[in-house]
Amino acid sequence: MEIFDSVVIGGGQAGLSSSYHLKKRGIAHVLLDSNAHPGGAWQHRWDALTMSDVHRVSDLPDDPIPDAADTERANAFVPAYFADYERTHDLPVVRPVKVQRVGDHDGLLRVESANGTWLSRTLVNATGTWTRPFIPYYPGAETFAGEQLHTVDYPGPEHFRGKRVLVVGGGASAVQFLGALRPLTDTIWVTRREPVWRTDEFTPEIGREVVARVEERVRQGLPPRSVVSVTGLMLRPQEREAERLGAYERRPMFSRIEPDGVRWASGEFEHVDVILWATGFRPAIEHLGPLQLRSPRGGIQLDGTTAVADPRIQLVGYGPSASTIGANRAGRSAARGVAAWLASEVVEQTA
Repeated sequence: MEIFDSVVIGGGQAGLSSSYHLKKRGIAHVLLDSNAHPGGAWQHRWDALTMSDVHRVSDLPDDPIPDAADTERANAFVPAYFADYERTHDLPVVRPVKVQRVGDHDGLLRVESANGTWLSRTLVNATGTWTRPFIPYYPGAETFAGEQLHTVDYPGPEHFRGKRVLVVGGGASAVQFLGALRPLTDTIWVTRREPVWRTDEFTPEIGREVVARVEERVRQGLPPRSVVSVTGLMLRPQEREAERLGAYERRPMFSRIEPDGVRWASGEFEHVDVILWATGFRPAIEHLGPLQLRSPRGGIQLDGTTAVADPRIQLVGYGPSASTIGANRAGRSAARGVAAWLASEVVEQTA
């Protein structure tokens, strides 16, 4: 069986950036993508999400993203950009490959899937979060007779016309959903904590500061927080009508769910037809379980992108690079970490 210098798992922005930088360094590798087509998580987003709704898609290395019309569907435009990037730079992508397990094999990493097995000296994990939607449990959730949807299931605003929708979550997705839904139907917004709004311009300097604050958590081995939890929330022009209609008048969380709605802590009942859980995601890293990378503090401790518990492993699309803000820098860092490990192996073998 061929032994690669590195295996990249995941074909989103962080994975493509990592593969580009590995190839530039002449490091023999393969990129395994669980999707049947290029585009990472972008190809699974709802049709109604246009490029005007997207906060920012960072350019991939040495290949700026083309200009997009505001009306372009993000789930078509961004995957097309990723596909062109793969072809232009001749990246070694194999798909669809759903990695099930990564374990140690006589000092090498054994990457297993239903489609085959790969042996490698190092690994770059770029699996992101999209495949692990998080829905918190509330008493009575199983009794609800209406629809319960998560961000990954969002079918677009027209689906909700005429329905009373409870939007749960304090992130950017919740803000976008409310902006699209409130002009069409009745909405209620609930969050665990009071939302924090940003009124100043989001500059590149602020972006770097935000990434640094998230990086500090993973450096300490703590579970990563989302970037938006640090940046705060902003309203775009297309959400001002929803604001005027009262969409962003937030209420605290309900105490339980009942068949026709929710019950507040006060005892008051609220009828709703749909609960839309905009409650975020967790890192998709179950396949790394055999490597025992987690720290006692609950997260994977990183030095840059290198796993402290096993320096053969680089994590991108985790913590600060889970958004496109830090994905390209993480890809460059991961390639540098892989090169450093391979060089240390050579030194050890010749010592």
